[in-house]
Amino acid sequence: MFGKILIANRGEIALRIQRACKEMGIKTVIAHSLADTDAKYVRLADESVCIGPAPVHQSYLNMPALISAAEVTDAEAIHPGYGFLSENADFAERVESSGFVFIGPRPETIRLMGDKVSAKKAMIEAGVPCVPGSGGALPDDPSEIIKIARQVGYPVIIKASGGGGGRGMKVVHTEAALINAVQTTKQEAKAAFGNDTVYLEKFLENPRHIEIQVLADSFRNAIWLGERDCSMQRRNQKVIEEAPAIGIPRRLVEKIGERCAEGCRKIGYRGAGTFEFLYENGEFYFIEMNTRIQVEHPVTELITGVDLVQEQIRIAAGEKLRYRQRDIQIKGHAIECRINAEDPFKFIPSPGRITTLHQAGGPGIRVDSHVYPGYFVPPYYDSMIGKLIAYGDTREQAIARMRTALSETVIEGITTNLPLHKEMMIDQKYMQGGTSIHYLEEKLSHRASVQS
Repeated sequence: MFGKILIANRGEIALRIQRACKEMGIKTVIAHSLADTDAKYVRLADESVCIGPAPVHQSYLNMPALISAAEVTDAEAIHPGYGFLSENADFAERVESSGFVFIGPRPETIRLMGDKVSAKKAMIEAGVPCVPGSGGALPDDPSEIIKIARQVGYPVIIKASGGGGGRGMKVVHTEAALINAVQTTKQEAKAAFGNDTVYLEKFLENPRHIEIQVLADSFRNAIWLGERDCSMQRRNQKVIEEAPAIGIPRRLVEKIGERCAEGCRKIGYRGAGTFEFLYENGEFYFIEMNTRIQVEHPVTELITGVDLVQEQIRIAAGEKLRYRQRDIQIKGHAIECRINAEDPFKFIPSPGRITTLHQAGGPGIRVDSHVYPGYFVPPYYDSMIGKLIAYGDTREQAIARMRTALSETVIEGITTNLPLHKEMMIDQKYMQGGTSIHYLEEKLSHRASVQS
């Protein structure tokens, strides 16, 4: 096992990794920007290294600075968390070539699954169902593109091969708009991702967003740890997540879970990962794989009892998986609300100093957050300041506990999205469950139109 790990991230995930390491007797080094000098996890670290000023390209995306921080502190491995460089194959390669262990998949696996076209091809070969589409990059010939779209059937969606986070997508409802949409998406993709490769898929009208959590070791052992429903989204960004997903026949979930585990074995996957699917009319359609720990990993931990971050570390250290598929038992229900420093309905970021903070507690409540009274939320990074997670024997109990926890949570000095979460926990459609990925967006649009 590692003696010391460098954490190449910030915010609540840096604290989460730090806690996992402390429990395992591993020393931690926090690599932080100047803006995060007063962060809780920096104060709690065994060692900390300032890697640059606030802007991410000079700090959290600065590969040489991160590797130098590992060198000067004699760290043995680097944990990238999520976001930033967590799915950057070049970073993983540089970490390993510098003599450290990258706590995540091999660089070639990150490249394979990071490109949407090659990922889809690999999953088709592994027997994982995919959305009907072009089967690869779109050709340059407009007549061929039109032919492919006719075969798939409208509406279609044009996607950037290197896209992510809801960017690099365009829905097309008519043939007349197709070629212009392809060209526009290619231009946007080139500017945003440095790669203008795009592909085409059938656009599903009202799907749910369902994901499967996996763990795999270096010995081709792989398991899946239940499913999560992440359909409550705004502009393709998740707001509320839960596990398990209600209203989907268990046999279908088990079938897709086994295919995901088999997919891991076939591509030689190593570490924690998530297969993301759209689910509609009883069918699962693979859309992408996240080759890292997810923001919403706590809901899976609560229903399975497995510490996913510690398992990541053990796998990276060369250990065999400690679990077999039969060991994974799904029990109860968990819901996570992402707490953001932003206007709850206009979504304008609200950086600033937290003057008052009271976090919820009680049976079944977990709070993953790095903030404290007096903490200054910097304006340079993602607005998420924590996650409130509620667990219960049933979904109804989890919702009831979440309502109570939200009512107890007090954050003053900045604006947060707590009012949105309170509203959602009494929303009739949410309480029924099984809403599509468009539900929250439509609800917010309706609210805005009524107010105007």
